[in-house]
Amino acid sequence: MSQTVESEQPDISVEADWNRLYIDGEWTANDRDTIAVENPATETAFAEVPRGTEEDINEAYEAATAAQPAWAARSPAERAEVVSQAVSLLREHRDDVLELLAVESGSSKIKGNIEFQSAAGITQEAASFPTRISGDHRASNIEGKENLVKREPVGVVGVISPWNFPLHLSIRAVAPALATGNSVVLKPASDTPITGGLLIARIFEAAGLPDGLLNVVTGSGSEIGDRMSNHPASSAIAFTGSTSVGEDVAKNAVEHQAYPAMELGGNGPHVVLDDAAVDDAVDAGAFGTFLHQGQICISINRHLVHESLYDEYVERLTEKAKSLPVGDPATEETVIGPIINESQRDQMLEYVEETVDAGATLETGGAAVSAADIDGQTVSAGELSDDSSLGDSNGLFVLPTVLSDATNEMAAACNEHFGPIAPVIPFEDDEEAIELANDTEFGLSSSVYGDVAHAERVADHIEAGMVHVNDQSVNDEPHVPFGGYKGSGIGRFNGEYILDEFTQPKWISVQHNPRDYPF
Repeated sequence: MSQTVESEQPDISVEADWNRLYIDGEWTANDRDTIAVENPATETAFAEVPRGTEEDINEAYEAATAAQPAWAARSPAERAEVVSQAVSLLREHRDDVLELLAVESGSSKIKGNIEFQSAAGITQEAASFPTRISGDHRASNIEGKENLVKREPVGVVGVISPWNFPLHLSIRAVAPALATGNSVVLKPASDTPITGGLLIARIFEAAGLPDGLLNVVTGSGSEIGDRMSNHPASSAIAFTGSTSVGEDVAKNAVEHQAYPAMELGGNGPHVVLDDAAVDDAVDAGAFGTFLHQGQICISINRHLVHESLYDEYVERLTEKAKSLPVGDPATEETVIGPIINESQRDQMLEYVEETVDAGATLETGGAAVSAADIDGQTVSAGELSDDSSLGDSNGLFVLPTVLSDATNEMAAACNEHFGPIAPVIPFEDDEEAIELANDTEFGLSSSVYGDVAHAERVADHIEAGMVHVNDQSVNDEPHVPFGGYKGSGIGRFNGEYILDEFTQPKWISVQHNPRDYPF
């Protein structure tokens, strides 16, 4: 167990030296290539991290394999104490964590606080797992036999996490895996290697986690992602990301019989029924669409609105979008910060352009501005959208966008646009609303607004792992199942549901009396 001064006082500030891998309890910085970590608000680098190699992945899995048996043998109280201490350290360093989230992932104060609370909450929930793992006793058809069902850790869990909610989406796998007696190899996204990986390692190191149980290798998914997911030492691979990449990760995992715990893409519908309160539905719809610039797998991707409310809904959603403050995510009043990188920006704006070309009406937005355009200020999206002097900007601040006269087949609706984009689609009756909502390969999160009984009836027919009535689709709680149907993944995170992913049942039978055998 590490006892260094650094482990007792972890430096998780923006200015810290992050150019280290964490393998077998050691912070290594060999002579190797690095990856620049950029602040998307300024598009300038603020840190460097190692460009990990396949050999680093091999060393990480070797360390995790060696350390895991002794950790599984620890008492539940010992494992719970380490995870509880990690929660305390997270909360103690809240301001540093929020600053890192703003600088590395473009998280506004609102989004950063939501992510921090989610990460702390799931880690606190995980601290209860060591004493919640339970077995079973089953009667036998054989006289004198006793059947016991025990649960054991799966072994080594590989975690591949994304950049949009890097802290939460990493720690929701790391903390439960450790709490249930497993070891972990973590590869965070190359856009957010600090909040998605190295920060978590420093927190757990300071919490007293023994060496080798959490290993973090930063690097490019195209270079080391396959080795992460196809390494024969892994017993489970927890992946969060796009469906296309997730399919490859799952194939790699099952080739060596590792369980693929997959939370993949979404195309969340926000269904507004004819008896909905329009103002409330718009408020919910705006939050679910524009939080973190729409860069959330469970965000609202399509607004399906009853034709009797359609015009009013479009008008009010457009007003709401124009009112949202755009600016530096570190500023308290900012709601809309930057997109994570240029490729994400280009893809979402291409979807908007294709949708307008197909006949939709651009009510507001549909463009990007730069930090220079904002000039350090927090400006309403409407002011920026109406400023013709901005011209064609190449910045990362994509303005909140509303598209009316949209259909389910248009690019911004049928694809997971992952941006601050709201295509609004009319429907005639409940049957059409349900058909539109389900007309997608995805089935992650969704929402229905209207009279409660009416909305619940519609919710029952929506093919999604999560449906929220009189709310929006961005919800996550540590003790309820999080996951999707269809192309949105395999398995569930959170609460006792994650125990099924990271532990495995073992049947032990005990024959108390001699049996009579036929030969």
